[in-house]
This record gives sequence, structure tokens and C-alpha cells, in this order.
Amino acid sequence: MTLLLSERETPEGLIVAVCDEATLGESYENGRVSLTVTEEFYGGDPADAETVLAALARAETANIVGEQAVATAVDGGFVDPENVLDLDGTVHAQYVRF
Repeated sequence: MTLLLSERETPEGLIVAVCDEATLGESYENGRVSLTVTEEFYGGDPADAETVLAALARAETANIVGEQAVATAVDGGFVDPENVLDLDGTVHAQYVRF
């Protein structure tokens, strides 16, 4: 499974978006939260886990969608598994550096 990585510099710092390629263009919800994995935000370059972890280490904020993408962030210590949302068909997590 391929991961897609997008990085954007903003006045607030680096925003990283990571998704499993299979989630791109899909919409998910769990009743109170809905998410559409858009090409504009999540579409990026193919990346391996090492590249994703390096980007997360630089990020001020990250949005992460998909089983492999979230597992990579959890395994790297960026996301606590207790904070992962189950969205009817996939998982989503956010990372904010304080």
C-alpha cells in the first residue's frame, strides 16, 4: 500500500497531510465527524514510512488518514492510539506540536 505525503508552509508553520493512497477521493464519517480525503489537501507524492516520519518530525500540524498512514504515525510516537478516530471504513488522526 502506498502512502501519499503533502507538505505546505504556512504562517503558522509546516502542515503535513498523509494518507493511504486508497483513501484519496473517499469520504468517511462516524455520525459526528465526517471527512473527505481531497486531492487538493491530501494529494501528494508517494512516500515510504521513513519519509513520512521525517516530515512529521518537522511538522507543526499533521492530518493523517488511513490504516497504514495512522499506524506509521502511531509507531513513530507522533499519535497516541487512544486519539485515533474510527470513521466507518478508515481511521483518522491529527498531530499538533505544542
